[in-house]
Amino acid sequence: MNEPTHRHLATVTAAPEVHQPTPIVMRPAAPAIVLPHTVPNVASVVLPDGRIVTGYAIDPIQPEPVAAKPIVSRAAVNIALGGVGFLAVCGGLLLLTTFITALTALITQLITLAAVIFGGWIAVQVFSTSGHRCGGTVHIRKAVIKRNHFHR
Repeated sequence: MNEPTHRHLATVTAAPEVHQPTPIVMRPAAPAIVLPHTVPNVASVVLPDGRIVTGYAIDPIQPEPVAAKPIVSRAAVNIALGGVGFLAVCGGLLLLTTFITALTALITQLITLAAVIFGGWIAVQVFSTSGHRCGGTVHIRKAVIKRNHFHR
């Protein structure tokens, strides 16, 4: 029962079929066509066994160019411009305060002049002997003082 059957022996002893791939006949490489610069160059390499491998050449990756730093930063330029503007404003404020001080001194002098003139006019009016008099005249030489009372 465990003996192999004739059929089984026939299939086991039969020679296996071997399929050979069909060789590809390589044609010689055609001359390269010049294309615009947007298409990368095609490179062809002939291997030692006669095969030709064609492909695109890969350019090495180049790093992005670093933007050159300015000698002076923008913040420093802005601060400097702000300082120049502040100095311009300070000059104007200095002129304004000088004008206000001069105006104050002028007003003070005008008030003093008016007080001197008006005070002089009042003094002339009070102490002048010309003109009419009002009220009674008291002669002090004739006055008599009795018992701490003044009598005329």
